[in-house]
This record gives sequence, structure tokens and C-alpha cells, in this order.
Amino acid sequence: MTNSELAARVLQRIETLAQISEDPDRLTRTFCSLAMRRASTLVGCWMGESGMIVSEDAIGNLVGRYPGSGDPSKIFILGSHLDTIRGAGKFDGALGILIALACVEHLHEHNIRLPFALEVLGFADGDGARFETTCLGSRALAGTFTELDLQKVDSRGVSMAEAIRTFGGDPGKFKDARRDPQELLGYAEVHIEQGPVLEKKIQPVGIVTAIAGRTRVRVRFTGQAGHVGTTPMPMRRDALVAASQFILAVEACTRHYPGLVATVSQVEVLPGGANAIPGEVVLNLDVRHQIDGARGVACARMQETAAEVAQKRGIAVEWHIVHDAQSVPCSRELSNALAKAVRTHLVEATELTSGDGHDVAAMGDITPAAMLFVRCAGGITHHPDESVLAGDVEIAIAVMNDFLKLLANQSNPLPAKERS
Repeated sequence: MTNSELAARVLQRIETLAQISEDPDRLTRTFCSLAMRRASTLVGCWMGESGMIVSEDAIGNLVGRYPGSGDPSKIFILGSHLDTIRGAGKFDGALGILIALACVEHLHEHNIRLPFALEVLGFADGDGARFETTCLGSRALAGTFTELDLQKVDSRGVSMAEAIRTFGGDPGKFKDARRDPQELLGYAEVHIEQGPVLEKKIQPVGIVTAIAGRTRVRVRFTGQAGHVGTTPMPMRRDALVAASQFILAVEACTRHYPGLVATVSQVEVLPGGANAIPGEVVLNLDVRHQIDGARGVACARMQETAAEVAQKRGIAVEWHIVHDAQSVPCSRELSNALAKAVRTHLVEATELTSGDGHDVAAMGDITPAAMLFVRCAGGITHHPDESVLAGDVEIAIAVMNDFLKLLANQSNPLPAKERS
């Protein structure tokens, strides 16, 4: 099949997977759900038809193995996540799995064996919609999945351990899913960009240089509630006014740190009555940057600003960091190989940072990892309007085929310094 025909098959399969959902009116496919079982079984059938040996690990990750011609213990992995958020777009996650499968189909059709085994992973959880903990699947392979994860409970009171058992896995053997870093040559993931950069640059694909680090903070401003009609303005300790000043200051702070993104995404105002002055405001702040030092300095500046605003208005403020993840640089060696493959088909190999976390970040803990973004129409993602162009999928398949060919032609795909 030509790359164009493979792309058409990928898009057809995307449509088929989009019909497998927990909800009748939107795409929802969460970790260890019945919908996930149906999707995993279907993709497993496609893998088997492509000459792959298909299995599932202890927590439900789908594994398709295409044996190579050399040392069977040397493995290169392609993959992404098979789950979705609630009310998802159909390309997030699934596109990466199906493009990887298309690469295997190309090899199988032409009876090509690489000097290493190639595996396609359909991670059972990447978005974390059910247990609010992302990348469970890739973390299991990386060895960062823990007993504490198994104790998490979903909105219906079902524990993760129970969900895995119902799915057919074995939570007691989750450590068996961990891969030996010495056997892995690397990991690469194709994913929709989830942003507007490639579209603005008129580029079908781009190479991710790093996954941005992220700090999430819960900020609480506590003033004094009162009656809106009887409390004089000079005597007010309005927590919402203070929070509003802080929100504007967050936006202004980003101008001093190129590449920084900061968002106040949730605001809770108490007591919330139409006749009550806001006495308490709780907001969630999300700060991201590919350079951890810049993110840390920016967060410190925002915390100082919150304290200054609160002090001037006679209001208390609490600053609680609820999540802090370091940035993850992509493998320069693998990214260079991707860039060479891209330049075979395009004049420019665009580089960009991912502002969102991906399975590639978890896999980067144990093996060199790289990522190829595919242009996302309008930058819209995590939404039913999520879309990609057939021509962009065709280019992505061609790039990944050439990328694998480049790795196969190298006697040692990655230098030892990248494997330490």
C-alpha cells in the first residue's frame, strides 16, 4: 500500500474507534472501561492482521510486537494512549497508535525485518479521566506506577485495583509491566499538536524538543464577607477584588518570561450570594515552561505578587503547590533522526515545545524518547471538533517509515551517553 492508502486506512480506523464510547452522545473511553475493552480488542485484531504478536500486560496496556531480524531483546517502541477524556476528540492518542500500526503494515507488506524488535503500545491510560492520574500505562512500563495508584478511587467508588481486575488484568503483578531500560533502544510517539503553532507556520508536522514542566497551585484569598448594600467601600475586605488583581498580574508576569504560559482556570467564590461581598476565593493556577528554572522564578514572583496584593487589602492568602513536574527534554539523537526524515519530505523541520504532558515524558525516564506532532486544525483539541488533514497523516506516516529506516541503518541506534 502507498502512504496515501495507509493514511486513508488510518482515518477510516479513527472513525471506527470514535464509535466505541461509554457515552451515547459523545466520545468517552476511560481506563479499564467496557469501551476500552472493545477498543483494545479491535486494535489488537488489527495488530494481529499486520503480523504482530499481540498481548496485554498486567494493567491492560495493549502490546503488539513485530519481531526483528537481530537480537530479540533489543526493542524500539512506538505508541500513544487508547483512552480519552470525557467528550473527547477522536484523534488524541488514537492517531499515534494507528500511524505506528501503519508503519508496521508497511514493513509487513514488504517483508522487511528491522535489526531490532518493534513494538506498538496502546497505553491503557494517558489522559487520566477516570482516576485523575495521567499516564498510568506508560508509568507502568517506566516503573513509576505504585501501590498508591492502585488505591485511588473513581467517582463511583471503584478502586483502581478493582477496575484492573474487572478489565482482565492483575493489579498484584503491575511490576511485571516494567521494562528493562537496557533492552530498550528508544521510544517515539506521534500525536496531534493540540495547539495552533504548526498551522500558523503552515507546517504539517513538527518535532518536539521538550515537554514543558508544570506547576499547579491552589491559591486562597480570605477576606471578610458582608452585605453589599450596607458595608462602606473603604471598609471592605473583598477577596474577589484581590483575586482579580492577582489574575491580571499573572497575565502580566508571562510577558517577562518568553515561552511561559500561566492560566487561572478555576475560581470558586464564597459565600456566593447575590447580596454578599465575597469573603473567600479559591483559584487554581497552572504555570508551564520548558526551562524549569524560568518556571520556578516566575512562580516565586507570582507568589510575591499574591502576598503584596493581599497585604494592601488586609486579606490573608495561602499558596499551596498541588503538582510540580519537571520538564522532560526529548532525545537529541532521536530528534535529529526525526528531523532528517522530515527534511526528506519537507523543506523545513519545525521544532516546538509541548505545553502538555504526554506518555513520552513518562517513557523518557527509562529510555531516549522523541515525539512528532501532526498539525491540528484550528489548534482545537480535547473537543469533538478536533481534526487533522489526510495529507498531514500521509506525511507523518512517510516520516515515521523513514525514521525507522534510519534507525535500522545505524549499527548502534543510540549513543551510550543517552542510555545512562
